[in-house]
Amino acid sequence: MRFPFGADFRQALAARCRDFPRIVHEGADLKPAAVVITLVEADDGSGETAFLLTRRSALLRAHAGQWALPGGRCDPGETLEAAALRELHEELGLSLPAAGILGVLDDYPTRSGYAITPVVAWLDDATALKPNPAEVASAHRIRLDHIAAADAVAFETIPESSRPLIRLRIGDDHIHAPTAALVYQFRELVAGRVTRVADLEQPVFAWR
Repeated sequence: MRFPFGADFRQALAARCRDFPRIVHEGADLKPAAVVITLVEADDGSGETAFLLTRRSALLRAHAGQWALPGGRCDPGETLEAAALRELHEELGLSLPAAGILGVLDDYPTRSGYAITPVVAWLDDATALKPNPAEVASAHRIRLDHIAAADAVAFETIPESSRPLIRLRIGDDHIHAPTAALVYQFRELVAGRVTRVADLEQPVFAWR
């Protein structure tokens, strides 16, 4: 399946985001955080739609070297959307107006004490992309048709939990929840499906 980067796909995706029945986490006192699934044109000349994924700097104290969506903890009084756009600018140097936001998906509660909310956004021009070396080792454009492949997602079991562990293949690497869970829900939305991911497990190394 193809996902050409253009007005028609943006319009279709915006409609699906608008109609998405979002679930807000309730219960334990978790710190709010936001990440942004930023849709851009693939950089391989294919004309396909991709999203931005980063490799975190090895110098960071938490989750160094891991794959991640741009994002972080919300400042006091800050909306999820504002936090996502702020983090996008801080990490990748990209300024995106509020009009570029297509929608917000489910909160994902983490074992480390956060409720992470993915904000879906569209960016027509990503030429200003400049990773902040203090936070980002590298930035990558991951094509949607690649994560739509049947073998891109796998579910496993671990002895520490009864919940399924999700694994998302990115090239020769694999990413896990929370990032894999958020990207998986977006992948399902692109396919026209509403799939919940709050019960998808994180690997044990991410529990702290």
